[in-house]
Amino acid sequence: MKFELGRCLLNERLMESGKSAEWLAEDLLFKPERVYDFMENKRVMPLKIAISIADSIGCDVHALYELIPNKYEVRGN
Repeated sequence: MKFELGRCLLNERLMESGKSAEWLAEDLLFKPERVYDFMENKRVMPLKIAISIADSIGCDVHALYELIPNKYEVRGN
């Protein structure tokens, strides 16, 4: 099944883990602005970064975004 990305759930996952965006940025050697861009849906996380973020805060990578099933998937012949 194909999915579309909904909104970023990073803020919720950070709150659940008791960590801050600033902590995450420091842990991954990012500028805090980059983390805030993910949280505010200004930038989509590349897979490698999403995996690193999930590992840092102790969640599943699938929990970082709302996943919306795409019912209108086009199939080839």
